[in-house]
Amino acid sequence: MDATALARWNAAAEAGRDELIALRRAIHADPELGLDCPRTRDRLIASLEGLPLSIHMSERASGFVAKLEGRSAGRTVLLRGDMDALPIKEATGLDFASRAPGRMHACGHDSHSAMLAAAARILSTRRDEIAGRILFMFQPGEEGHHGARIMMEEGLLGDVLPDAAFALHVWPVLPHGTVACRAGAMLASTDTLRARIIGKGGHAAMPHDARDPIPVAAEVVLALQSEVARRTPVTDPIVLSITKVEAGTTHNVLPDAVDMLGTLRTLSPAARARGQEAFERICTHVAAAHDCEAETSIEPGYPPTMNDPRAVSMLREIAGDAFTEFPAPSMGGEDFSYVLAKVPGAMAFLGVAPAGSDAASQPPLHNPGMIVDEDVLPLGVALHCAFATRFLATGWD
Repeated sequence: MDATALARWNAAAEAGRDELIALRRAIHADPELGLDCPRTRDRLIASLEGLPLSIHMSERASGFVAKLEGRSAGRTVLLRGDMDALPIKEATGLDFASRAPGRMHACGHDSHSAMLAAAARILSTRRDEIAGRILFMFQPGEEGHHGARIMMEEGLLGDVLPDAAFALHVWPVLPHGTVACRAGAMLASTDTLRARIIGKGGHAAMPHDARDPIPVAAEVVLALQSEVARRTPVTDPIVLSITKVEAGTTHNVLPDAVDMLGTLRTLSPAARARGQEAFERICTHVAAAHDCEAETSIEPGYPPTMNDPRAVSMLREIAGDAFTEFPAPSMGGEDFSYVLAKVPGAMAFLGVAPAGSDAASQPPLHNPGMIVDEDVLPLGVALHCAFATRFLATGWD
């Protein structure tokens, strides 16, 4: 039954293929960053013109929610597509490559928003078949800017939260047309770590008259890695990476301080608290052991992305042979986690490696050469349509 339904939705998506790909390419060629994506927003709204949708705009960002009311009252389901790009110089050589220097849709958000718009067009033409409400959430600021949280704080998901939520994320190193998902933790929390190791500057030829913070910072980095390797249970993992170390001005001057930047990724509240405590403890005490000081700060990022087992089971039935169990959580992060923390649902990965290719060898997400096989995009549209209509019809049964 579900395979037949997915095939029907896929046929409808294929009928709108040209419009879908044209929209995706227009967004790809004109990438925008963060919470401010007005041209992308305007293209998406234009693609929905004339449909029986009410548009609700964000005041703090360039996102919006398009609401489709069915023929009668019922459940509410949310479908989400993100909009923002990355500060990456594109190296794909595509005819529709980015025209904005140093900006690229290297995470597939151009495809996400175009697929969601196509699903909105299809479902709007079948409004009389729908009992309930569908919210199409077009969201900027996914790449570290908390766009989903902002839109939720504005009340754009409604006075009463939806009953279910679903999102797709293209995955360029998964085989063509694969639909991958797993119950429970799918993606990690993402906290930003900052530390300043403060010593006493001086002449590099006379370190005994100074308190050189550089070897102290190096010791901090190694101690943090030892903490992860030797004190973290493999069943509740932590990834802690120091990604930037900055100090000094010239070859013969010891600096007063070293600044460090990093990220903490975890899959549970307990691991998150453990990692944050370890970061502050190690920075502070290693610095003190060398008569230096440490200033630390932790900027909370996205919570873990947790998939509801009922949503994953439903997606498995809908996708049929295309479904594969994602073997383990990814330590990447995703701000759809804010939605899933309040609304039961799931995020799934859509394999967009070229047909017949060695998917694992393709450029991954956030790579200047990352590409999307557009032949897969109608399947993504169909999955949005099938998930929404199936849930509205049956709930989690």
